[in-house]
Amino acid sequence: MAKIDAAWGIDIGNAALKAIRLRPGGMPGQVVADAFDFIEYPMLLSQPGAERETLVETALQQFLSRNDVRGTRVAVAVPGQAGLARFIKLPPVEAKKIPNIVLFEAKQQIPYDLDSVVWRFQRMDADIGESQFAIEPEIGLFALKKDQVMAALEPLQAVGVEVDIIQLTPLALYNFIRFDKLRDLPPPDEYDPDDPPPSTVIVSVGTDSTDLVVTNGFRVWQRNISVGGSSFTKALSKELKLTFSKAEHLKKNINTAPDPKQAFQAMRPVFNELLAQIQHSIGYYTTIDRAAKIEHAIAVGSTFQLPGLRKFIEQGLGVPVELAEDFETLEGPEVTASPVFQEHRLSFGVSYGLALQGIDLAAMKINMLPDEIVRERAIRAKKPWRLAGAATVLTGLALSFALRSMALSQVSPTVFGSAEQAAKAVIERANNYKSQLTTVEGEFDRIDTLGKNVTENVEGRLLWLELLAAINKCLPSDPPGQQPEDLSQRELIFVDSIQSQKVADLGTWWQLAKKWYRPIAAQEAPAPGMPVDPAAADPNAAVPPVSPAGVPSAPTPPPAGIGTTASTADSGTETEIPGPEGEGYLIQITAHHFHNAPEERVRFGAEYVRQTLIKNLETASIQFGNEVVTMKELGISHPCLINPG
Repeated sequence: MAKIDAAWGIDIGNAALKAIRLRPGGMPGQVVADAFDFIEYPMLLSQPGAERETLVETALQQFLSRNDVRGTRVAVAVPGQAGLARFIKLPPVEAKKIPNIVLFEAKQQIPYDLDSVVWRFQRMDADIGESQFAIEPEIGLFALKKDQVMAALEPLQAVGVEVDIIQLTPLALYNFIRFDKLRDLPPPDEYDPDDPPPSTVIVSVGTDSTDLVVTNGFRVWQRNISVGGSSFTKALSKELKLTFSKAEHLKKNINTAPDPKQAFQAMRPVFNELLAQIQHSIGYYTTIDRAAKIEHAIAVGSTFQLPGLRKFIEQGLGVPVELAEDFETLEGPEVTASPVFQEHRLSFGVSYGLALQGIDLAAMKINMLPDEIVRERAIRAKKPWRLAGAATVLTGLALSFALRSMALSQVSPTVFGSAEQAAKAVIERANNYKSQLTTVEGEFDRIDTLGKNVTENVEGRLLWLELLAAINKCLPSDPPGQQPEDLSQRELIFVDSIQSQKVADLGTWWQLAKKWYRPIAAQEAPAPGMPVDPAAADPNAAVPPVSPAGVPSAPTPPPAGIGTTASTADSGTETEIPGPEGEGYLIQITAHHFHNAPEERVRFGAEYVRQTLIKNLETASIQFGNEVVTMKELGISHPCLINPG
């Protein structure tokens, strides 16, 4: 991806168009503003009689006549009340499954057909990486109807400006405050949701409404309040019997009014309503996030130039309220020292946050630009390269055709005709030999298969007889004539069944079974007198699977029978033990014994099986004729108790 050098953040408000262009600064956490613009409309867009489309288009044309947007990203904002924002806590879940769960939540939370809206989501908690397991991740779900998105794009498309990013106004404010004001946050891996950093309230009073954003830097919550700067103007117009234009002029110049006290008395109900709405919203937020500690507020918007408004909000909330008039991370004296910028600096918070997202320095990265537009632009961007590639291919084909035609024209059939005939005869004879060879090879394969089928059963029978003899040899037994009368004292393990299964890769089974395998050193009986934890013994012990081709069987629950069918496994420290690989047989032995009395202390339960049958399968030898063969030489290895308990 090409490096992003600059981005324009354009905030088309109801009173004015605000725009600022940012570039990454020389130091981390710094940006440079190299251009800005502030264009006030002749009248408010929401004022009766205002032609919104004409006023916005005129302002955009004026903006383009003074600024160049080519080669930069363009980000615009959509009012918060036009969108939908939901903040959801998911249950503990694998990170890769979050998109599927969010899709389900989107169908429940968004009251429209998902095909008719643009919706995006982003994790709002501190853990924003690709961790394997997310503990109660918090998701921000945002949606805009497509017709509202197209309405936001229409005035810019009309003047030839391609928008790269569409963002909700409250989230652009969050990006601004998160980058410029909340600079002392702990690292994300040290964030504790039960003891979060102090929360900041952002109060952005616009022309017709107020955006309230509460954030601690990691979590964000927003609400729209239907009280704005025009509410003060309407109150003045109503109480003082003024036209809307005169009331707006009085509001902006209230200090020079003939009777400022009368004007403030007219606006007092709006002051109270705004404060009450802010207090109500903050109170609601503290009920859904009880760990939040509201310690600070930031005021945004030119309405806060109204004398006494900041102090009134500060006294009502009981926390310091700071005017967002100093951009701590912003460089570029040509912009920051401009008288126009200084006069309207309270109004540039949204455009600042938009431009930050345009240069990839914003915390909130969602983009409400429809996917269809993104795909269309991607295809359009690739068209010149594809056309150039197609032209290159056609040129190469034409050149190749011309060269081959020239070579063909120099070859005379009368000169090379006899040689071609001779070559064809040789090829035909070679093909006949190949056909005969194929026939002979097929006959050989048929006879070879027949021979294998004749001898295979005999070899297989011998293999299974050796396996059964080896298992019988490894079973414990009392010396002849010395069997105790008490059945539980006899050295006996009763085999219920022996099952086998041929597998293509024993390594797959080993990955499941290696946690139960204990090397012979770990299976030695405890020293005499050493106690065995009774909790480790299970009166039901499954006799381990054995494999003539390398390993025991995969863990399957043995059938119920006399004695027991499972025993307790030793889950000691895991070590990497080489396991079997390749093709082979899994042998499962299901058996039972009666050495289950805890008073036997050592040789009971699963431990009895380990000290007898398992140990013998690992170390014993058996005599076939005059030859003594070990279990390993027979192909028996890795005996273990599967899921002993």
